[in-house]
Amino acid sequence: MQITPGPLLQNINTPDDLKKLSPEKLHQVCDELRQFIIDVVSVHGGHFGASLGVVELTVALHYIYNTPYDQLVWDVGHQAYGHKILTGRRDNFTTNRKYKGISGFPKRDESNYDAFGVGHSSTSISAALGMAMASKYNGEKDRKSVAIIGDGSLTAGLAFEAMNHAGVADTDILIILNDNCMSIDPNVGALKEYLTDISTSPTYNILKDDVWNLLGKLPIGKNFSRSMVHKLREGIKGMISNQSNLFEALKLRYFGPIDGHNITKLVDALKDLRQIPGPKLLHIVTTKGKGHALAEKDQTKWHAPGLFDKITGEIHKKKFDLPQPPKYQDVFGHTIVELAEKNDKIIGITPAMPSGSSLKYMMEKMPHRAFDVGICEQHAVTLSAGMATQGMKVFCNIYSSFMQRAYDQVVHDVAIQNLPVVFCLDRAGLVGDDGPTHHGCYDIAYMRCIPNMIVSAPMNEIELRNLMYTSQLATSKNPFVIRYPRGEGVTPDWKTPFKEIEIGKGRKLKDGQDIAILSYGHPGNFAAAAIRELKNDGLNPAHYDLRFVKPIDKEMLFEVFSNFEKIITVEDGTVVGGFGSAVLEFMNANNFKSTVKILGIPDQIIEHGTLKELHQECGYNTQAIIDSVREMMKDKIKVSTYNLD
Repeated sequence: MQITPGPLLQNINTPDDLKKLSPEKLHQVCDELRQFIIDVVSVHGGHFGASLGVVELTVALHYIYNTPYDQLVWDVGHQAYGHKILTGRRDNFTTNRKYKGISGFPKRDESNYDAFGVGHSSTSISAALGMAMASKYNGEKDRKSVAIIGDGSLTAGLAFEAMNHAGVADTDILIILNDNCMSIDPNVGALKEYLTDISTSPTYNILKDDVWNLLGKLPIGKNFSRSMVHKLREGIKGMISNQSNLFEALKLRYFGPIDGHNITKLVDALKDLRQIPGPKLLHIVTTKGKGHALAEKDQTKWHAPGLFDKITGEIHKKKFDLPQPPKYQDVFGHTIVELAEKNDKIIGITPAMPSGSSLKYMMEKMPHRAFDVGICEQHAVTLSAGMATQGMKVFCNIYSSFMQRAYDQVVHDVAIQNLPVVFCLDRAGLVGDDGPTHHGCYDIAYMRCIPNMIVSAPMNEIELRNLMYTSQLATSKNPFVIRYPRGEGVTPDWKTPFKEIEIGKGRKLKDGQDIAILSYGHPGNFAAAAIRELKNDGLNPAHYDLRFVKPIDKEMLFEVFSNFEKIITVEDGTVVGGFGSAVLEFMNANNFKSTVKILGIPDQIIEHGTLKELHQECGYNTQAIIDSVREMMKDKIKVSTYNLD
């Protein structure tokens, strides 16, 4: 399906083309840009609501600023679709998030307009401040740095740390706060309430008009001195003396709030602010999903809805004739409710991912026992630790790649004190089209090296239930990691009675001869499928599901190494320091001499694509396991002789 941009947009190949248009034409550009995003995402998928909400801001920024010399840093990055389209990627935007196509997030090696690569939240202010400080050091007095932060990202500690520094760094940085009261789910916390108070305050609404009227009368330009800026700042403080301002307290000159969908107001504001030196913050109020009625109404659902009918709004779902297995996240969500109904010490915590992690089910049924703490992974971990000291059994549910942000808290606040926090790491392994910023490649390696830690992975939904059940028993007194992948499992009838799993104990799934396959987690299903196929070659591998990488089942490994000279390990984590490495460590420590081949995520950055494409690229899908067994057992494969007559 060919998607044609509007008449103005189809002639905008770079921001220089945008600058040639009169200000009166910008309304039409915004309409065409918004419609183009709707047209492409409805057919090809991707993030949706976030970029629709910043269409006017995107156009205004590229209209006023001299990009890419002036540097725009987008927080998280799923709001940057309009930015990509205006900066030379319009014609290949349909490849967005597809294998070998453009990234769904800003990426430095994709375009010189992408000043900083992103994917996780709250990095923009620190990065833009670093750029502004470097520009000052290099004598580039005319170069501007702009951080665009929103979608809940301001709640993270990193954003506050950066603002605290920016206020005293004496650099020319503009922070744009895109205030839409949303991340993926609605924002939470005192800061959200504070911003709501500002945006609805009569004082500030009077202020914003007075400020822009005042700016319009000032001789902004080369003759606009620092003393005049100081007077302006003091005047603003006088206007708002009856209401404190968090940003002014951090020595950031605060402007706003203004309507983020008024392109004329935005252009005028940015034109004026570009001439004002020093650190400053522009507060704009926007609507996530702006321009698409359904996305405005249900902003969580339309954050990344998949493919949909842009007219009716019907989201296309796959149709199946047979019952399908649930998503691992939903098994977690329903199971924690089931466990919490029986154990009143269970608490659920997630950093801004109640829908993505499915903790929403517990939040709906037990709102006093399940908490969304905002985009604050470090706080989530230490909060869990604090609760654990008081006898609570906390399930701290965080995406694997986001847990990286709280590593010190895992070590310092949980492991050293040996507190029984249960870390449920969703999206472990490769995640698909979100790409390298979201792949959960490293948690096996970074968790198994920590003393006191139990690290486990279920092969299917039933195993996930039983690991969760085991982790909350009184006999489980250590920090306990349960990692599981994004997407569907393999067991439609998953809701079975709970069974305790002996910690550190694996399962022998199949006896075999000549070669053994050791799997960890969901890829065990790839191994099982490969073994069924290998029967045609006359090969009969044994299959062991280790379940725990720490403590690893040494008794089982003694059995494996005592009986097999050739071994393959399979995991959906990095091969450096992961499950396969743990097996090699055991082999070396016990002086075994088997040949071991490790299949998993290689030591390189894995880009985006479908899971099927990425599993094949990384070489641990079913076919890769088959090929590895055939290669290691080539002298044993039966050779069939055919009569060619």
